[in-house]
Amino acid sequence: MTATPATTTPTPATATTTATATDAAPGAGAPAASVLDADFYGFQNLLSAREQETVLAVREFMEREVRPIADDYWERSDCPVHLFKPFAALGTVGAAWSETAGFASSAVFRGWIGMELARVDSSFCTFIGVSSGLAMSSIGLGGSAAQREQWLPPMARGDVIGAFGLTEPLSGSDTAKGLRTTATRHGDTWVLHGAKRWIGNATFADVVVVWAKDTADDQVKGFLVRRGTPGFTATKIERKQSLRIVQNADIVLDGVEVAESDRLQGIDSFRDLANVLRVTRDGVAWQSLGTMIGAYEAAVAYTAQREQFGHPIASYQLVQDKLATCLGNITASLAVCVRVSQLQDDGTQRDAHAAMAKSFVTTRMRETVALCREACGGNGITLDAGVARFFADAEAVYTFEGTRDMNNLIVGREITGHAAFV
Repeated sequence: MTATPATTTPTPATATTTATATDAAPGAGAPAASVLDADFYGFQNLLSAREQETVLAVREFMEREVRPIADDYWERSDCPVHLFKPFAALGTVGAAWSETAGFASSAVFRGWIGMELARVDSSFCTFIGVSSGLAMSSIGLGGSAAQREQWLPPMARGDVIGAFGLTEPLSGSDTAKGLRTTATRHGDTWVLHGAKRWIGNATFADVVVVWAKDTADDQVKGFLVRRGTPGFTATKIERKQSLRIVQNADIVLDGVEVAESDRLQGIDSFRDLANVLRVTRDGVAWQSLGTMIGAYEAAVAYTAQREQFGHPIASYQLVQDKLATCLGNITASLAVCVRVSQLQDDGTQRDAHAAMAKSFVTTRMRETVALCREACGGNGITLDAGVARFFADAEAVYTFEGTRDMNNLIVGREITGHAAFV
């Protein structure tokens, strides 16, 4: 049995512009805009009045609490874990699940929240999203009623932080068949052996959803491994140059014992796991959108104040061409994100829909952040210009939840009826 996401049909609401997006350009203490200049076609108006009110609260939180510290934490490769609970108090963590939703919301709204986080700091978006997206969705879609009741409310309050352990040192794109972590049942206890890599939040998470193959039937199962369980170790991956705030870890599972009551009762195969990945994959598209908006806003602000040959460089044709291309990429990507989330609300979203969104938007993101960095010239490689962090973080976002190539092959299978993964 799975939980039903709390959703509603979005109703138009008109936002009143009190500030422009450039008022919220990089800088401590900047006010939050009620609408974004980067939302060129006004997609925010698709959200209900309650959803827009919450979006503005999140936007204000990100400007007040995250933007002033993001560069420093990124440079130090540290994570502002202390902000998880204050962010959770805004009521958007767990908004998809009936057990934790503060009000009925749309998938478009939930995606928009991810975009708002990434617009200020893509690392912070990942930090929150690993727990509220991947971990909570695993429990929400694959947990029993008792497991959902046990875990979802404290996770939504920020009392419990989750992580998601799927990727392995020798298994990334081929996890459907290449998963090497094993689970062997002995009565009411499962014993896990194996290793995981690139697991965000794992160094401090209270619970890690670990995916392993059942040695009895060779099918994928999900397990809730609590912090401090004997045989479980998580070591931070150092020297990372993208999403530096995210504390990715190498995990070793050496005879880790998990009770049957902590096995996700609704997960019996990789197909069940794929349902979780489909729901979260379009979230990565929204994150990619936020990443390019953050870079775009920084580039607009920088080019307006940077002078060459006696004029702001924003007044020159080549710079305007770059910015116009960026805005076009953002607008097209926003349309894709909105539609793929509407399909989720309708219950008609297929794997290929989410895969296309992730592939298309991350590709546009990569082009956009590069153009923004180029528009800032040599200063674009410093954190001070506001673009470099987004430029670097885009590389990780481009890769996780399936590379562009793998997601295009999912779409290709839909088009042709032939799987071409190997």
